[in-house]
Amino acid sequence: MVRRPLGNHHVGPDTLLVTPETTQTDAVTADSENVRRLVTRARFVLWDFDGPICRLFAGHPADEVAREMREWLRGQGLLHLLTEEEQGAADPHVILRAVDERHPGSDLVTALEELLTHHELLAVPDAWPTPYADPVIRTWTAVGARLAVTTNNSARTASAYLRGRGLLDCFAPHIYGRTHELHQLKPDPHHLNRALGALGAAPEDALMIGDSPSDAQAAAQAGVPFLGYARNDEKEKALRAADATTIVGSLEQVLSGLR
Repeated sequence: MVRRPLGNHHVGPDTLLVTPETTQTDAVTADSENVRRLVTRARFVLWDFDGPICRLFAGHPADEVAREMREWLRGQGLLHLLTEEEQGAADPHVILRAVDERHPGSDLVTALEELLTHHELLAVPDAWPTPYADPVIRTWTAVGARLAVTTNNSARTASAYLRGRGLLDCFAPHIYGRTHELHQLKPDPHHLNRALGALGAAPEDALMIGDSPSDAQAAAQAGVPFLGYARNDEKEKALRAADATTIVGSLEQVLSGLR
């Protein structure tokens, strides 16, 4: 394994540089060692929710939620608040953030956020557990780590899902999610800092697990080591573009590190 600086960029201890002569086996071994090191040193684990723990909208598609949010705005005579691109968005959070940018902290934003939370709660019964997430959560708890959820979804949604899986006791009361104060959503580190403060955790003793660039950016701002979870190539490319250096394609790698 070769580590060296590239140009003027700082290369940290978790950055893996693979030269052309490095074998694929060497790279895989080094990645596994990075995962093992991050996992075994973490005393506090901050989880994103939708992605690493479950696929929330697996049975209640997010694009249908976005469509209903647009129709609600249309019914209020306010669809013009969205640009043409935003009107075609499949991500409900794009619509919510767009309205908040134009009317921050308004009753309109509150009502739209409640509509999104309503649909998230409807999605919970049909959400798909992320493979290996349940045993990873239980094992980490059993070996003494303290866990928290730091999510851009509603805390009510995360709590409802975890309660249904019998996992709520592994996290409660440390579940920090979306409120009407949308400027606090990741990539802002607000929820990570809340979790660290409530847990009495130093950032370097924690680990953030997330699947989006906003998770990686929030962790970097909070000074928390980051482990990316990417269930497909698109997710991995987005995380790498956000400077995530250690990424797993399956939480089985995390479970192996714990064991």
